[in-house]
Amino acid sequence: MKNLKNLFILGLTITLFNTSVVSAQETDETEEAPSFNFSGTVDTYFRASFTEDPVAPGTSFANLNGFALGMANFIVSYEGEKSGFVADVVFGPRGSDAVFGSVGNSSEVVNQLYAYYNIADGVKITLGNFNTFLGYEVISPAANFNYSTSYMFSYGPFSHTGVKADFTLSEDVSLMLGVFNQTDQTEANYDRYTAFGAQLGLYGQYINLLAGEDYLQLDYTGGFDLSDSFFLGINATTATLEGDTGFAGVALYPQLTTSDSFAIGLRGEFFSETDGFGALVGDGDADNFSLTLTGSYTSGNFIFKPEFRIDAASSEIFAISPTETADSLASFVVAAIYSF
Repeated sequence: MKNLKNLFILGLTITLFNTSVVSAQETDETEEAPSFNFSGTVDTYFRASFTEDPVAPGTSFANLNGFALGMANFIVSYEGEKSGFVADVVFGPRGSDAVFGSVGNSSEVVNQLYAYYNIADGVKITLGNFNTFLGYEVISPAANFNYSTSYMFSYGPFSHTGVKADFTLSEDVSLMLGVFNQTDQTEANYDRYTAFGAQLGLYGQYINLLAGEDYLQLDYTGGFDLSDSFFLGINATTATLEGDTGFAGVALYPQLTTSDSFAIGLRGEFFSETDGFGALVGDGDADNFSLTLTGSYTSGNFIFKPEFRIDAASSEIFAISPTETADSLASFVVAAIYSF
């Protein structure tokens, strides 16, 4: 009887052990495994203007003449159960423009470099350098519908180095709070100024704030699906620095998807600067209105974008020949983008 009892206990122990092992295996299988990813883009383009001199609009990227290079963008990322990192480097003219605030050779190719940790459900802390949260457009040519960029994006911040906390308050509401170095200073805070940032997300619409030494920018970014094939993006911003100097603008981005491989979109932007901000004129006030019509054909990882753009300014800011300036400019771009 005693031996039978011992055999029963032994059998029960083995059964419980096997059950716990199976349960642990099932739990491990249901949990998402850590992932290591390598991705990026390569882009190149041809640009011409309908003038004697191949002058370009005064915005970032797509501003070189003839056959020109964009950038090669390589992103390495790791996503664990609670933590991860992103290392994002860029090479080429577009990449150099994107990281123009770098002063050390070691950081002249760093577009983003940050690590993050999820301290609780819906709470993530990120430390490092990351692209800006302001504006509708981004640095990556594959993530923008239009290949050329707006004045609002070009003269706003590109990146921030600091720490930020992202809070997912509900499925449709989010909040970000951050403390950063001076805008676009990638590797360190050389000016000893501190900037503060905040973003409130409500049902796909975002209110953004960036405040620093003699700098304040308020920004709204959002959009609406007006139908299954028609989307309207919106961006409005105003920035003030060093007293009354600054800029403001608004842009609409209607986009129509005609098939699985083709879409067409328009960007209409009104941009205004005060007291010689420097985007349009060196002194005084100036305005610019631009229309950019872009087609986007996608085949696998390849994107082909033909684009026609018209700029009309309040001053003769476009050097259309060695001896002549004009207050308007028409230009054409054909871009090829490959994402992987």
